[in-house]
Amino acid sequence: MYILKIVVIGAGALGSYYGGRLQQAGQQVQFVVRKNRAQQLREQGLNITSPHGNYEFNELQFTEDVHDIQQVDLVLLTVKGFHLRGTLPDLKVLVDKGAKVLPLLNGLEHISILQDELGEANVIGGSAFIIATLNEKGHVVHSNRNHDLIYGPLHPSQQEICDEFEQAVSSAIMGASRTENILIRLWIKYMFITAFSGVTTASNLPIGTIRNYPETNRVLEKALVEMQMLANAHGIGLTERNVAQALEDIAALPDEATSSMHQDRRKNQSLEVEHLQGGALRLAKNAHIQLPVIETLYALIKPFEQ
Repeated sequence: MYILKIVVIGAGALGSYYGGRLQQAGQQVQFVVRKNRAQQLREQGLNITSPHGNYEFNELQFTEDVHDIQQVDLVLLTVKGFHLRGTLPDLKVLVDKGAKVLPLLNGLEHISILQDELGEANVIGGSAFIIATLNEKGHVVHSNRNHDLIYGPLHPSQQEICDEFEQAVSSAIMGASRTENILIRLWIKYMFITAFSGVTTASNLPIGTIRNYPETNRVLEKALVEMQMLANAHGIGLTERNVAQALEDIAALPDEATSSMHQDRRKNQSLEVEHLQGGALRLAKNAHIQLPVIETLYALIKPFEQ
């Protein structure tokens, strides 16, 4: 078995889940966390509750200071979009130690930001499809069966690290898959999450209620179409079938399912509206197109951002 030295920046639900599954599979995993999360981990430990089986960290390696890390092959960046810029100094330290960075953030603007700051050769493409949250103890609650992680090279020099990560995840409990066309997959995810998070958060409703009202469900459909138009304005080539597949995926969700942004609104936590809907509007402005539905969702969510 090939063992990678993996650093996870961000021990929220996403980072803790994938970090846990990689450690469970025998990989060397260490978390970089902020002070409050470090204290919680010391007091409560960390475990995962999931339909795919539970996992408890018997050995939990974490630090508040990235300089404590001596060796690293790969960084999983799993912070919220509004924390991206704050991670750049730590990422530069780890890249200088030889790490490649695999960001699992929502949206797309972070890719160019990271490439500009860290170098194109150091940023791999990746996207996560999972509904998970942290409970009051800071433990991971994974609430549906989807736990896919899609990744692939954005630069020709990344084939080797992708080969190594492919071996590392081969025995891990997650739906990991590699693609040589990761940019299209990132846009498909961006289309889905911007529409889904926008409508659930703006309406403050789970997907079952939204589906029960054709007028509300049509807003979701229109948001998906606008995001398809945005992708194609950037030369991606998403099709009507991609939109239809997103609608099928949404139709298959249980009635109580909702987006992580809506969960954050319910908890009165900061929202990624600027990273998702705001990012789409900036990309639209650059492409000289209008996204009236996305703009409306953005305006309705913005008052709850902080």
